[in-house]
Amino acid sequence: MKISRRHLLQSCAFVAAAPLLKTTIGSAQAQGPAGGGTWTHGLSLFGDVKYPAGFKRFDYVNPDAPKIGQVRLGALGTFDNFNPVPEGVKGSLGPVGDLFEPLTISSMDEISTQYGLLAESMSHPEDFSYVIYRLRPQAKWHDGKPVTPEDVIYSLETFKKYHPFYSAYYRHVTKVEKAGERDIKFTFDAPGNRELPMIVGQLNVLPKHWWEGTAASGAKRDVSATTLEPPLGSGPYRIKDFVPGRTVTLERVKDYWGSGLNVNVGRNNFDEVRYEYFRDGTVALEAFKGDQLDWRTENSAKNWATAYDFPAVVDGRVVKEEFPNRSSGIMQGFALNIRRDKFKDWRVRRALNFAFDFEEMNKQLFFGQYERIASYFSGTELASSGLPQGRELEILETVRDQVPPEVFTTAYFNPKGGNPEAVRDNLREALRLLKEAGFEIRDRKLVDAKTGAPFEIEFLTADPNFERVILFYKPSLERLGITASVRTVDAAQYENRLRSWDFDVITASWPQSLSPGNEQREFWGSQAADMPGSRNLVGIKDPAIDKLIERVIYTKDRADLVAATHALDRVLLWHHFVVPQWNYPKIRTARWDRFGRPDKLPEYGLSGFPSIWWFDKDRADKIGRRS
Repeated sequence: MKISRRHLLQSCAFVAAAPLLKTTIGSAQAQGPAGGGTWTHGLSLFGDVKYPAGFKRFDYVNPDAPKIGQVRLGALGTFDNFNPVPEGVKGSLGPVGDLFEPLTISSMDEISTQYGLLAESMSHPEDFSYVIYRLRPQAKWHDGKPVTPEDVIYSLETFKKYHPFYSAYYRHVTKVEKAGERDIKFTFDAPGNRELPMIVGQLNVLPKHWWEGTAASGAKRDVSATTLEPPLGSGPYRIKDFVPGRTVTLERVKDYWGSGLNVNVGRNNFDEVRYEYFRDGTVALEAFKGDQLDWRTENSAKNWATAYDFPAVVDGRVVKEEFPNRSSGIMQGFALNIRRDKFKDWRVRRALNFAFDFEEMNKQLFFGQYERIASYFSGTELASSGLPQGRELEILETVRDQVPPEVFTTAYFNPKGGNPEAVRDNLREALRLLKEAGFEIRDRKLVDAKTGAPFEIEFLTADPNFERVILFYKPSLERLGITASVRTVDAAQYENRLRSWDFDVITASWPQSLSPGNEQREFWGSQAADMPGSRNLVGIKDPAIDKLIERVIYTKDRADLVAATHALDRVLLWHHFVVPQWNYPKIRTARWDRFGRPDKLPEYGLSGFPSIWWFDKDRADKIGRRS
């Protein structure tokens, strides 16, 4: 599953986190192609798939859900592009996820299982050296033309060429070719990467004939460029209308080819999905309170505690509900750009953590709702703790001379504040670390002892609401003699500065699935450090980390994956690349009470909204018409 660069104010802000994966064949359907393997309707990383061949539907959907009505969602920022190919390099992508389809789709009640969507079956040998996908004969584009192997080949080659994330994600796919009338074979550079057969199934397929054609203006389309021409898709929705940068309305495709598939039963129930874009989060909240939006995912502890006392909440027309997050973990923190000399020394980075009084911030700004993050896989069993033992220790021994010695001797910890004495002790330790790193105080300013250059930090943000967090942090930094400033820019400028690594410190998050794998290269791998648009925002280039990433990717079972991830986590922590922030184990939501949902929601689907919910006319009539 893909990493979203946009923070939508809708249901699953982090559902599309990182790829799920490691593969074993599920229920076999038939003898596979020559060379080994069997055809199967689904793939799972560990053990058998839950749903057998020919299953009717997923357990967590309502097969009788009405397909009516509209849902209005909010998004922060703006958009100027409907082409997913140059995402991360050019433009701001609009909500086109329901226009394009991948070969497979994941289930929401299994940790790491995918079933055929565009593909009806797939096959790979025991050594995972290749995989073959067979397209469904009925799969077609919205113009009625069939989805072909040529479309799949074109899509992989295009994304690898122009999209930074996919360039890294699929770099081990060395060959893609047509292997039959409806078959596509993906060959890998080496056997043993159990994740690859599944992640190629996540590829969004593009229509080759459309992108190589001409637009209504007569100009030839350029798949590497941004465009506001509504693209041709194969999915359950198409773009109905839009106002650039402001709104997009998607309409359900009435003759959608896949409406009867078992993986689609009970899904895609709204006739229209409308997105409203806001430059300011406060305005978006007011729009929700004014019944201009139907659903809101609340990311602010302050808002959750104080902003939902308006009449519609009191009388029950608006429902507040929290959904447990069992599907993903996360690292969120102040990311330090170590491409810049002032952050290259780990002691400087550690000192900035000692200056961060999370406990007092949590009390004053967040109403005590948050917990401090102490892992790059916070909230999951993949988070390291204590000292390394057993298999994890064996893995770490392979890089002992390349990693910080504390990895083996000290359990990672974040400094604790919350009272004046603890704060003084922490600042004293921060000054000691800074002095060891070559800085000293002159005229109450921290300067480089050799050059006399002052130590200055600019915090870059695109969210004005986050300024209060940085401003709370700022006085502690100034007590160390550091000159700290806040620069708030619009979404487009923010993206451009990230792409060119033009920042000191940003707030960044790296959502993690329950089965990390190849995406870790793009997060922390050396190759991604200089790739514009990559998620290696910190600029990490470390041979030991590269080796541990490969160890995670090439694990053979769940226990091995957990041990390897613990090892990677521990090494990342002790390099102090970020000042960890906070996490909340639930998703806070508010909605106008116009919707129905299945009796039992999927364990790993967060709220499942809007995918498996529906418009409930009786509820809507009861609470009154929209404004």
